[in-house]
Amino acid sequence: MPLFVTAAVAYTANVALGTAVATRVIDTSNFRWVHHALYIATCVTTAAAAVTGLFWAEPRRASHRAALVLLPAAAPLAAIAYLGTHGRRHPLIALAAAPFILAGLVCSLRPADRK
Repeated sequence: MPLFVTAAVAYTANVALGTAVATRVIDTSNFRWVHHALYIATCVTTAAAAVTGLFWAEPRRASHRAALVLLPAAAPLAAIAYLGTHGRRHPLIALAAAPFILAGLVCSLRPADRK
């Protein structure tokens, strides 16, 4: 399903930019908004993939499973906005969403069960 791919790409781009900033490969002091825009894109596409997978996507069973696997990613994505961006916990909380985004992507790309 394209929304799961889009959510995974947005998340990966956000993590890549965050890692590059943390390791001082890129200096975003003049364009900090890019990381924020990627964060918003990640949240919106993840929510859209989960809601679409739960209620509207076909094949229903496979999409529903992918959405349920993706849904726990909402907790760390929501928490990161409130727990601060400085210190060690920011990347740890951000990375807590990774297994769920990856699992949702994998489940969405698997062929539907045919019985």
